Amino acid sequence: MTKTLRPAVLTLGVAVVVLPLLVVLFGTFKTLPQLFDSPLSPPSSPTLDNYRQAVDEGGLGTAFVNSAVVTAGAVLLTLVVASLAAFFCARVPGRAGWIVFGVLVAGLAVPAQAAIVPQYVLFDRLGLTDSLLGLILVDTTMTLPTAVFILGGFLRSIPEELYEAAELDGAGPLRAFRSIALPLTRPALATTAIFLFVMDWNDLLYPLLFVRSQDQRTLPLALLNFQGEFLTRYPLLFAGVVIASAPVVVVYVLLQKHFVSGLTAGAVRG
Repeated sequence: MTKTLRPAVLTLGVAVVVLPLLVVLFGTFKTLPQLFDSPLSPPSSPTLDNYRQAVDEGGLGTAFVNSAVVTAGAVLLTLVVASLAAFFCARVPGRAGWIVFGVLVAGLAVPAQAAIVPQYVLFDRLGLTDSLLGLILVDTTMTLPTAVFILGGFLRSIPEELYEAAELDGAGPLRAFRSIALPLTRPALATTAIFLFVMDWNDLLYPLLFVRSQDQRTLPLALLNFQGEFLTRYPLLFAGVVIASAPVVVVYVLLQKHFVSGLTAGAVRG
């Protein structure tokens, strides 16, 4: 019975994932009447007008650049701060390192919505609202606990003998961090970078709260323009979704090897 049901369950699972993707992909080449008439069929007369209108009318070009700047800045800043913090927690002997690690990781238990009001008041007083720098800083703040949590486990798995050998050669903490910790945790850094990229790239909450001007919008915020009160322009929305999803796919493909090795590194070392 299990062998009989397994192909049917797998087929159903594939259909649940693939069919919506086909509707979105085919819909980017259709007009709105064609999409409503036959959402699952391939486009009979494909057109790229939806992509042109999404970029020109929807301002996705500027929003794409803004998202790239915010995401790149937030990911790089988070990796630098998180790797240093995780290295400190791993190298401090006794309970002090665990206490600091616990304080940093405790941010995972705080929902982002719970800190919205004080964050907005603070950033508004500092003049960081409606700016890409403000989005970079707030994204870094909210994703830092996740990065420290991931990197902390990898850094603690590095044998102590490597650090002792570096100390005998006259290497200080920063030299040990640069020459030993970073090269050995490269798979973990790639894994963390993918998680951070997806979180920052798809973030809608903080741009929706912090951004007021049109030229500071990010992609998730710009996609809301395609949804009206009485009518949603689905072909344009689908084209925008494809444009917004492409960088995530590219980054995952480029870092896939490191991502897989990062996920299995702990099991191999164990």
